Amino acid sequence: MNLANQITLVRIFLAPVVMIFLLGKFGMDKVSIGLNHPPTLGQVIATLVFVIAAITDGLDGYIARRNRIVTKLGKLLDPLADKLLITAALISLVDMHLLAAWVAIVIISREFAVTGIRLIAAVEGRLIAASTLGKVKTIVQILAIASSMLNNFPFAYLSEPLANLFAGIVTWIAVLITIWSGLDYFYKNRSIVFSV
Repeated sequence: MNLANQITLVRIFLAPVVMIFLLGKFGMDKVSIGLNHPPTLGQVIATLVFVIAAITDGLDGYIARRNRIVTKLGKLLDPLADKLLITAALISLVDMHLLAAWVAIVIISREFAVTGIRLIAAVEGRLIAASTLGKVKTIVQILAIASSMLNNFPFAYLSEPLANLFAGIVTWIAVLITIWSGLDYFYKNRSIVFSV
């Protein structure tokens, strides 16, 4: 197994680590979690792990392209690793009451619908490259999730209305770009969608 695929596997294994640190107590009272409270030690560690895992998404692809070691396994594992990481974080945030369940459902639904189209294309021997809009969507999702993990730091230290406003703006931007990029993805690949 090449280095790029090994990095992808690390990202897969980091997804449950994020959940463990987010949902575990680690000597902290979970009742204190919320927009108006500083993040717990577990939340800080989970955020660091999440961001490191997110960075590996670009790293494994760069290494694979630079060394010309793009493999079928890598093409399968890379999007799977991304979805697992995002899904693990979103479900944890919903459980912590830091994110509305409908937001997680919209984002997760889009991710798996797009993955389905990619799999259909792969069966037909076609490779669908990530679009610029899709990359922007990923960055915005990572920022929104990391911010939520930290109770919307640094706004959590200010007033409740400001913290709620920041949380709402970041969440809505992530949702809108997720929907937009999903519709764009389906439109550009409509020939695959309608050939099923």
